[in-house]
Amino acid sequence: MQIIIKNGRVIDPKNECDGVQNVYIAGGKIQQVGEQPKGFMADVTVDATNKLVMPGFVDLNASLREPGYEHKATISSEMKAAVAAGYTSLCCLPDTSPILDTPSVVQLILDKAEAAGFAKVLPLGALTVGLKGETLSEMYALKKSGCVALSQAPKSNINSQVLRRALQYASTHDLLVILKPEDLAIKDDGCIHDGAISAKLGLQGIPVSAETVAISQIIELVQETGARVHLTGVSSARSVAMLGRKQSNHTISADVHAHQLHLTELDVGTFDANYHTSPPLRTVKDKDALIAGVAKRVFCVSSGHQPHELEAKQAPFPSTQTGISSLETVLPLMLKLVADGLIDLSQLVNRLSYDPSKILGLQTGCLSKGAPADVCIIDPEKQWLVSEDSLYSRGKNTPYLGHQMKGRVTHTLVNGRLVFGK
Repeated sequence: MQIIIKNGRVIDPKNECDGVQNVYIAGGKIQQVGEQPKGFMADVTVDATNKLVMPGFVDLNASLREPGYEHKATISSEMKAAVAAGYTSLCCLPDTSPILDTPSVVQLILDKAEAAGFAKVLPLGALTVGLKGETLSEMYALKKSGCVALSQAPKSNINSQVLRRALQYASTHDLLVILKPEDLAIKDDGCIHDGAISAKLGLQGIPVSAETVAISQIIELVQETGARVHLTGVSSARSVAMLGRKQSNHTISADVHAHQLHLTELDVGTFDANYHTSPPLRTVKDKDALIAGVAKRVFCVSSGHQPHELEAKQAPFPSTQTGISSLETVLPLMLKLVADGLIDLSQLVNRLSYDPSKILGLQTGCLSKGAPADVCIIDPEKQWLVSEDSLYSRGKNTPYLGHQMKGRVTHTLVNGRLVFGK
C-alpha cells in the first residue's frame, strides 16, 4: 500500500527536518520526505494539517504481563494502548510466567504480538534462569531466537559475581544488557523515598544510595568487561551527576520513566497506592535534575509501564504492588515539558524515538529513505480526560485518573500499515 501523509509538521532530528512536508510511504518503508517520488500513486492519503508527524516511539521498559498474568493485561490490550500512544516498538520485560528465559517463551510472545497486529514487540530475555539471579540463562540462544537484549529487570536480585560473569559473556557476544540499578540490601523493605515525607507518613524509606551504590558497581564492572549496559528507571540527582560524567563512555546508556519528570514524594501524601512506584518518586530537586539530564541527553525516556488489576492497589500502601499504567500518558507529559520550555520537540523525538532505537541497534527512530515506515501523527492541541474509558490499556492504575491532558495521537503506522486512526 502506498500512503501519503500530507501537510504535517515533520520532525525528524536525525535528518535535520522540522517543517511542513509530505511523507511518502510504499512497501512498508519511507520513500521520501518532501518532494513526491516519480511515479508515486497513493492508495491512501492522510491529512496531517496542523499536526505533528514523527518517527514512532520506542519503549525500553514495559511489562506486558502475558503469558501468565492475563488478569492484569494481555499483549493485545497493551499493544493497542501502545499504538494509541504513538509507540511502534516496545521492549517487553522478562517477568512473565513462565519467565522469558527460553526460546520457546520468546516465540510464544512473538506469535501473540504478530497475531495482535499492532506494535512490534521486542522481547528482553532473562539474564538469569528464572530471574533468580543465580545461574546465567542461555543468553546467546535467546538472542538468536529474537531477544534484542538480556535483562534482569524489573528485579535486581543478582550478586556481584554472577553479574560480572554475565557481563563478561555479554561482551564476548556483543549482547546488550538492561539492568535496574538497585541494591536490594539497602532498599530493604522501603516503599517510598527516604526523606521528610516518609518520616511524616511513617513509611519505611528507600535511600538514594540504593540506586547510586548499584550504579557505581555497574560502572566498575562495565569498565572491566567492556559490556554494553543500559540502566533503566534512574531516579535521583546524584545518579544524574554520576552518569553525566560517563557520557563519553558509549557502552553505558540510561533512561528515566516519564512520570519521574513530573511526580515527586510530595504527591504520596494521600497514601494513594497509584503513587507506589519502583523506583520511588523522589524530591523536587531530583525531578529537576532528571529533566536537566533529559535535556542534556544523559537519558532517553521510557514508560516504565506496569499495568495492574484493581485489587493490586487496594491494600495498605506498603503492601500494594508497585507501578503505574503509563504508556498513554508519556506523550502528553513530554509535551508539557516542551510547553514549559524545558525541552524542544526535536529533543522529544530523540528521547522517545531515535535514542532508544540507537541503543537497541535498530533502523527505526527516524524518517530516512528506506527506513521502516514507523510513524505517529499527533494533535498537540487535543485536550482529553484520563479516565478508565479513555485508556486503552487494561491497567487503569495511574495517578493521572481525572486529569486533563494535552496532546493525543491521531494515527500510527507500523511498517507502513495504519494500525491506529482512520
